[in-house]
Amino acid sequence: MGDTQVWQGPGQERGLFSLSELAAPHIKSLTTRSVELFHDARAHDRPLEGLIVGILFTRTSTRTRTAFTAGAVRLGAATIGYGPGDLQLNTGESIADTGRVLGSMLDALVARTAGPLDELRELSRQGRLPVVNAMAAQEHPSQGVCDLATLALAFGDLGGIRVLYVGEGNNTAVALAHGLATVPGARLTLATPAGYGVPERELRAARHRAGTTGATVEQIHDLAQAPPEADVVYTTRWQTTGTAKPDPDWREAFRPFHVDEALLNRWPRASFMHDLPAHRGDEVAGRVLDGPRSLAWTQAAMKLSSAMAVLEWAAAPR
Repeated sequence: MGDTQVWQGPGQERGLFSLSELAAPHIKSLTTRSVELFHDARAHDRPLEGLIVGILFTRTSTRTRTAFTAGAVRLGAATIGYGPGDLQLNTGESIADTGRVLGSMLDALVARTAGPLDELRELSRQGRLPVVNAMAAQEHPSQGVCDLATLALAFGDLGGIRVLYVGEGNNTAVALAHGLATVPGARLTLATPAGYGVPERELRAARHRAGTTGATVEQIHDLAQAPPEADVVYTTRWQTTGTAKPDPDWREAFRPFHVDEALLNRWPRASFMHDLPAHRGDEVAGRVLDGPRSLAWTQAAMKLSSAMAVLEWAAAPR
C-alpha cells in the first residue's frame, strides 16, 4: 500500500505560543542561542535539512516574515509561503481541517493570523506538528526572544536590568513582561495610557512569575511616576499591526507617551529600543530612533538570529 499516511486524530500541541509557558532555562537558552547565531549565522549543522516549513502570514510583516523564511532556509529547510488570500480558510474551511491537511505535508508551521492564539494551538493539535506564534493578538513571543537577545548583546548578563516600556500594552509588551519576569532582579515598568494597558490576566501572570525570581513587573499610567533609573527606554508603534482603536480621540491619550530627546534625557545613560515599524513623530522622534543611543536597528537584525533559534528549538527533530 506504500507509505500513505492516515490521520490519527489530534495530538498534543507543540511549538512556541507564549513565553509564559516556557521554563526560565528555556527562555535563557533561546536568548543565548540567538546571540550566538547573531555573531555567526552559520554556527549550526543545518538541523532542519530535508524539512518543509510553512510560513503563513495573514497580516502584514517585514521583519518577522523575512526572518523566519530566511532563518528556515539557512537552517536547511525548504519553505512554502502563504499570504492572506491563499488558503481555503477564506472560503469557510475550518481551522481543524486546515491543520489536518497542513500537518500531512509540512514539518512545521510559522503563523501570524487574524484570529486568537487558540487557533494556532488548534492547528498544532490537528496537524500534529510544531507551530510558532509569529504574532497573535495576545502576544508576540518571538519578538520577546529577540528583545531579550538584543538586551543580552548590549548589556551581557541581564540580572538586574531596568527597562521602561512606554506606550500601548500590546502583544509586544506582553511578551516583554513574560520574558523579563524570568530574569533575576530585572525591573520592568510599563508606562501605558489609561485604558490601553497590558491586560490584567497577563500582568498578573507576569507578576506572579516575577515573584519567584526576584524580578519586578509594574504598570503605571503617568510618566511622572516613572522610576529615576533605567537602562533602556522601549516603545512600539501606537497602532498595533492589524488592530484599530474604538476611541476616535485615542491619540490625545497617547501624546504624553511620545519618546523624544527631552523624555529620553531623563535617563541620560539609557539606550533606546523599538520593535519596528516606527512612525516618526508619533511614538518616537526621528532623532531618537536614528540617534546614537538607539538599539532599534540592531534589534531588527536580531530578528533573524532569534527566529533561527526558535526554529532550531521548536522544529528540529529530537
